[in-house]
Amino acid sequence: MLNDADFDRADAALAGTDAILANDYPGDRDVRQPVHTVYVGMDRYTPELPEQWGQQALAAAGQHGGVAGVAELVGLGGDGALVAAVQAKLETEPIEDLRLDAEDGYGHHPEREDRDAVITATRLAEAMQRGLDPAFVGTRFKCLEAPTRRRGLRTLDLFVTTLMDRAGRLPDGLVITLPKVSTLDQVRVMVEVCRRLEQALGLPERRLGFEVQAETPQIILGQDGTVTAARLLGVGDHRITSLHYGTYDYSASLGIDAAYQSMEHPVADAAKDLLQLAVAGTGVHLSDGSTNILPVGEQAPAAWQLHARLVRRHLERGIKQGWDLHPAQLITRYLATYAYFRDGYVAAAGRLANYINGVEGAIMDEPATARALAGFLHRGLVCGAISAQELWAAAGMGPELVAAHARPPRRDA
Repeated sequence: MLNDADFDRADAALAGTDAILANDYPGDRDVRQPVHTVYVGMDRYTPELPEQWGQQALAAAGQHGGVAGVAELVGLGGDGALVAAVQAKLETEPIEDLRLDAEDGYGHHPEREDRDAVITATRLAEAMQRGLDPAFVGTRFKCLEAPTRRRGLRTLDLFVTTLMDRAGRLPDGLVITLPKVSTLDQVRVMVEVCRRLEQALGLPERRLGFEVQAETPQIILGQDGTVTAARLLGVGDHRITSLHYGTYDYSASLGIDAAYQSMEHPVADAAKDLLQLAVAGTGVHLSDGSTNILPVGEQAPAAWQLHARLVRRHLERGIKQGWDLHPAQLITRYLATYAYFRDGYVAAAGRLANYINGVEGAIMDEPATARALAGFLHRGLVCGAISAQELWAAAGMGPELVAAHARPPRRDA
């Protein structure tokens, strides 16, 4: 029979495994993941921009019968509660995550980039003081490849330093985006840059995290035959918060002609499958990319149908976030996202209630599935797709109980 000495030997033999699981695979972070990221050139930002995007989205919908009309166009008509929830979202929180772009969305303007970086940070500080900053906001600077390295780092420095100087603090949801990553050394340099800025500005250690854009072949398959995305998490000093798939740079680099570049091309799915595996259990989020087919003019109905389908598609594949590039895309971002949660919340709430209360139902769920059910409901509540009242009516549960089951203690806690 086994005794304490046997148990001690098992503990000693698996101490390394325990450390790996606690350090590298701690589980989900107890933080909100936005449903999207909106990219705008930093020189176009004002504190009023999120509200203006919401108004522009509603105006675009108004040309097609309002939110209800667009819902009909994309096959989501008939749910008055869905339409009302999306209408309210566009009026109150049209942008969850805003990226003030100094890279592709800004362009090459060396004669004024210093000035624009300072102006942008100053305007964001004003937005913070007026309570107009989105839940998540930050900047994407130019990449760490040789031609743009110094320019990008200078813009990042100016943005963060000016923000601290003007606001006296950083936004709670500050996000820094590192684009076009291809090697581990680029991540190591980014880690050191964050440390230096923290030291210079008197910030706590690891106050500056960053997300990595996966838009080069090398981040998927390195020269040594390994998945670079998985390895870079190990050198990221626990600062990497998210991996974002870059639809067009990645597709073009693999030789996909422009007409066929898409979030649902087979090469996109292959890359995102590996990224999804890389972040599983790490607490690092994953985001899909964007579609550049914009809902404007005569093509608006077809573009909305495409966008709604692509949003639903990545949600069903387990990717909870994507990019939006135009105000009118906000309509179908929230219609498709809210419909996804509303379609499933009653069944999910019932299954979770049965699990919590030990009631046998038609489906016998295990702890991991119960966490997934709770996570689904929690996301739907946080983004506004379902209300606490609707959750209670479905299964007699409140948001606090759902959140507790969605976010079990991490291994590193």
